[in-house]
Amino acid sequence: MARYTGPQCKLCRREGLKLYLKGDRCYSDKCAIDRRSYPPGQHGQSRRKVSEYGTQLREKQKVRRIYGVLEKQFRTYFDRADRQQGITGENLLRLLERRMDNVIFRMGLGASRVEARQLVTHGHFTVNGRKVDIPSFLVKVGDVIGIREGSKDSPRIKELMERAAEKTRPAWLEYDSDAAQGRIVALPRRDEIDAPVQEHLIVELYSR
Repeated sequence: MARYTGPQCKLCRREGLKLYLKGDRCYSDKCAIDRRSYPPGQHGQSRRKVSEYGTQLREKQKVRRIYGVLEKQFRTYFDRADRQQGITGENLLRLLERRMDNVIFRMGLGASRVEARQLVTHGHFTVNGRKVDIPSFLVKVGDVIGIREGSKDSPRIKELMERAAEKTRPAWLEYDSDAAQGRIVALPRRDEIDAPVQEHLIVELYSR
């Protein structure tokens, strides 16, 4: 399975804002972007004029890094969003929000999308009672996401279950803390997606 394995904090510094890729560390004083808010590399502190293409490219890279998607897969999502009815940029974000690893993160059963992806890959979760270990699996309205019985004894899963009970979730996702399971009640609307992106710039980039 292809995935980015380099330093996570470097990605935040490159985009110039917190992408919350390291979970709890991003909320502490150890956060790299709080210490060094300039891009990485020897020319990181130099001032450069960014072109229109550069602005569009940075927006695409930002979305890719937030959701942990590589280039080829991201283009596949875009092509699929472009074929759907509605606004292409919003369709794209809606598809990314429906990824299994993102849903686990939104439920609060992962401190970050990176951790949620790892937990999904290790087979800790089910969809409608069946084990799903593919982070890119797209959930749909009505799906019930739960924790496998054998995984509930894991110390880390127990800790995440306790934290999930207090987490605020978007309106399209319901969570039952007693049963430790969530349900997709609707497709996410744009105002329910808190990703700090301008998706129309990505559409403009791919329309060149």
